[in-house]
Amino acid sequence: MKSPYKGRTGLARIWNALLYSLDGLSAAFKHEDAFRQEVLLALVLIPLAIYMPAAGSGKALMVASVLLVLIVELLNTGIESVTDRISLEDHVLAKRAKDMGSAAVMLSVINVPAVWLLVLLG
Repeated sequence: MKSPYKGRTGLARIWNALLYSLDGLSAAFKHEDAFRQEVLLALVLIPLAIYMPAAGSGKALMVASVLLVLIVELLNTGIESVTDRISLEDHVLAKRAKDMGSAAVMLSVINVPAVWLLVLLG
């Protein structure tokens, strides 16, 4: 079955994609404590990265490492939501999917201080 949303082209498609993306950010902020905490951290760390004594490429890496946490958290939340939509009962595959998403978030969080230290001390 073809999605009714796939027929749009040009500016209408871009506009709809923007609106869907804003809906996703809004839902994550409204329903996910971890996402809210990570956004607050990003609001502190991104301006701090810009003011750090590093080259432009280093600053870009520092900002990107922080944004990566938000990106991975959104993907993890999507995995969790789809898994819960399918079934709320305990299942080894559901647990594996959720644990892997959580591990991805953890690695992205570990990446932030690693990148910052390499940029600032390296």
